[in-house]
Amino acid sequence: MLRFLFLFFVLLGCSKAPERPLFEIGVVADCQYCDCAATEKRFYKKSAARLQAAIDTLNQHQLAFGIHLGDFIDKDFASFDTVLPIWKQWETTTYHVLGNHEFSVADSLKPKILPKLGMQLPYYSFVYDHWRFLVIDGTDLSMYASSDSLQIQERDLMFAQLQKKRPYVRPWNGAISRKQLLWIEKELQIASRENQLVGLFCHFPLLPEDDLHNLWNNRELIQILEQHPVVKFFFNGHNHDGAYVKKNNIHYQTFKGMVNTPNQTAFSKVQFFDNYLIIQGYGREESRKILLTDKE
Repeated sequence: MLRFLFLFFVLLGCSKAPERPLFEIGVVADCQYCDCAATEKRFYKKSAARLQAAIDTLNQHQLAFGIHLGDFIDKDFASFDTVLPIWKQWETTTYHVLGNHEFSVADSLKPKILPKLGMQLPYYSFVYDHWRFLVIDGTDLSMYASSDSLQIQERDLMFAQLQKKRPYVRPWNGAISRKQLLWIEKELQIASRENQLVGLFCHFPLLPEDDLHNLWNNRELIQILEQHPVVKFFFNGHNHDGAYVKKNNIHYQTFKGMVNTPNQTAFSKVQFFDNYLIIQGYGREESRKILLTDKE
């Protein structure tokens, strides 16, 4: 009898309950809806139904927040009126990142984009649990969104200096202004003082570099991020094929576009644990475990 009890308690101690996440978030990239004909790789009209299915799925989970990583529409301001009512069905706090296609509307309507998306500022931060999240604006210096004369001057100078050096300095990408870089630096300093971990959301990727998609001044921003060990990840869209790279303990994850392929969607749920993240991909999005420390 004593031997039986001993074995019972040994087995009981070995059978640990699965670890529960601290919190979970939902991520969608490049919904890129418009009421227009499909191309070989983009199926614009299908994005509305895909967004609805994604939100129906993610509403089954108690999420801390949901975020869209830019290019909510492909073009035409009226496209917002189809996808925003769907977006508002999400039963959690939601955030938007600005992408280049948000600005594929008439110039007279560009000042209305932020209010339409419920955004007070083009870049901002918020805190959840022991994390500080930075939503940054890669359209800050760009050929389609910059309107202030000082912005335009800084944009044109940067474009001229970098265009022949970096193949991804293209008119459809963009850059972070000096003003925003200073803001990012200040936010990272606050996070360091308050023992917070940092995750960043942007539309344009920093890494890996390719010929078509990167933020113009990606290397300058990477240099700032790498000076702060609290920075753990950089999540973005824009390259619809997706990508992943880890460099100097920062994870750079490009989420695949929802608008692509005739019959598959792409969205994710991200679980936050003490020492790692789990990206649970749906549709063609890949699942991945991201270690935040050297120990699991």
